[in-house]
Amino acid sequence: MFITPAYAQSAGGAGGGIIELLFPLILVGGIMWFLVLRPQRQQQKKREEMLSNIRRNDTVVTGGGIVGKVTKVIDETEVEVQIAPDTKVKILRSMLADVRVKGEPAKVEKAEKPAKKSK
Repeated sequence: MFITPAYAQSAGGAGGGIIELLFPLILVGGIMWFLVLRPQRQQQKKREEMLSNIRRNDTVVTGGGIVGKVTKVIDETEVEVQIAPDTKVKILRSMLADVRVKGEPAKVEKAEKPAKKSK
């Protein structure tokens, strides 16, 4: 009763064009692609490369946090890992979280320099 309907009229007729309506949607889609999808694809490619380059004697970390040494690459999906001196297990490559290459240098603390001798 107290509110009367107000209708906005435009000179062109039924409102803005389709491009004006889709522009925000296209903008949000572009932002999502640059901020979410593109980095995720790059990270996935890097992980696939890491898992495909697993070799014997590489140190690996499983998804559960177990650290072991690869003793045998069985096939494209499984590796045999030694987790203790006489304990070997088969693990799916997809369950490996990290691959530490055998040649990775260990952290070495700097040795102190010997004191100079005074004459």
